[in-house]
Amino acid sequence: MAETRAQRQAFNILVVGQSGRLQYECLLFAASLRLCSPDFAGRLFVAVPRPGPLWQGDPGIRDAGVLAALAELGAEILPFDSHAFGGTYPHGNKIEALLALPEGEPFVFFDSDTLITGDLARVPFDFERPAASLRREGTWPEPTLYGPGYGAIWKSLYDRFGLEFETSLDPNQPDEYWERYLYFNAGWFYAACPRRFGQTFLDYAVSIRDDPPVELVSQSLDPWLDQVALPLAIHAFGGGRDALPTGYLDGDVSCHYRLFPLLYARESDRVVEVLEQAAAPNRIKKVLKGYEPIKRMVFQGRGRKVRALFDQDNLPRKEQAIRNRIKANGFWMR
Repeated sequence: MAETRAQRQAFNILVVGQSGRLQYECLLFAASLRLCSPDFAGRLFVAVPRPGPLWQGDPGIRDAGVLAALAELGAEILPFDSHAFGGTYPHGNKIEALLALPEGEPFVFFDSDTLITGDLARVPFDFERPAASLRREGTWPEPTLYGPGYGAIWKSLYDRFGLEFETSLDPNQPDEYWERYLYFNAGWFYAACPRRFGQTFLDYAVSIRDDPPVELVSQSLDPWLDQVALPLAIHAFGGGRDALPTGYLDGDVSCHYRLFPLLYARESDRVVEVLEQAAAPNRIKKVLKGYEPIKRMVFQGRGRKVRALFDQDNLPRKEQAIRNRIKANGFWMR
């Protein structure tokens, strides 16, 4: 089958790195990318916030071993300034970092706690129709007993930005059920131009934070602000829940594992294999050993002990039950 134009189109990858946990996750991400998608032809950017008034201290990556390993894997450090969020809302890094990417070049953003597990060239991206992760739960909003409900809360946001509300709805889901309304996990998303998409995403997020519609008066925006603004930005650029076929990202080609105990407990054998193979080369292993959860989970075998606690084909329905079992056995780390 001939490749489509979208499949052939080059694109960049963005992950956000900082000192501490994220720098090691970025290194694992880069190693998994080179292992599982060796023909990826775009640029891999690790965006790092510069120190400034919105940060206490320097949030950048200063570990020479991490920086050298990232460079060896072809990752480019991309400094950016924090004007809106910074240390009080680090989830906002993924928004502000978009404005530092090359203008007009398609991009895919991944959270740093992600592994690439297959060939990205297989993913049929249509960058003119943005999409984001549907691996999510109904975490926001949480309507109160006396209202407003899901519909009124979401409609107030679409009205705020002059967006058409009705076309964002999933008619296969019942009224006032959370999945009827456009909602994503912000663990990955993509679009055609990072500057245009990023500015819209930023404008929406800042407006919601600083002047929320009255319908949001009882709703928490921390840590959900990025996931509240993201569907609005995606809808504004003509994307949606059906823009990317299922089974690629959050499927055969990527895994947003979030925490290493959860990875070993619930992800596929393939994901565990990629994690351990990506971490195995000595030049990478000696750097990753600087992070205690990776050292214990991957290199000292604690992750395999966690995995033995669960039947991956019959997992507890709720994540909290998985966490509780790991903690009860003394294996929890984060």
